[in-house]
Amino acid sequence: MQKIVIATKNKGKVREMAAALKELPVEVVSLAEFGPLPDAVEDGKSFAENARIKAAFYQQQTGCACIADDSGLEIEVLGGAPGIYSARFAGYHADDAANNEKMVEELQKAGVTESAADYRCALVFIGNDGKILTADGRCDGQVRLTAKGENGFGYDPYFYPAEYPGRTMAELTLEEKQAISHRGKALLELAKALEDYLK
Repeated sequence: MQKIVIATKNKGKVREMAAALKELPVEVVSLAEFGPLPDAVEDGKSFAENARIKAAFYQQQTGCACIADDSGLEIEVLGGAPGIYSARFAGYHADDAANNEKMVEELQKAGVTESAADYRCALVFIGNDGKILTADGRCDGQVRLTAKGENGFGYDPYFYPAEYPGRTMAELTLEEKQAISHRGKALLELAKALEDYLK
């Protein structure tokens, strides 16, 4: 059974990734299980670069195979922002509430109540043998000014996916979300690549 560290302490992300990899002969653990670790310096110019930086950094820190994701929201009316800065849109240690508040403020400044938007996700696996696997996914939809729903995390309460235009990502079940989300699509691709790699 191969141990794979998910390079995040975000319980929502760990839950989604563990669910996607449950058919594989792997034990999925969170970074939280390793106590205090330094933060990876995410200075890449794209989601893919940042995911690779995190995967390599935490593979070295933990000595375990590692999967890192970098994902975020791109809002058309904001010129693609927050993009790779989604997790720190309102500042370096901002939480979901602060980031969402900042997003609503920026939409209001732009004079709109909604905008086309997409979620993007890049995933990178780095094995202890140096093997690198990559995958990416995208989910198109709209953001609006009012939050709805209790599920999900991040910008989910404001994001209406194209497949469910009347519901936010935070109103979907985990199964519904996995089937359409940027991370769900990337995880499906990565799980197939991992299955071949682990044979």
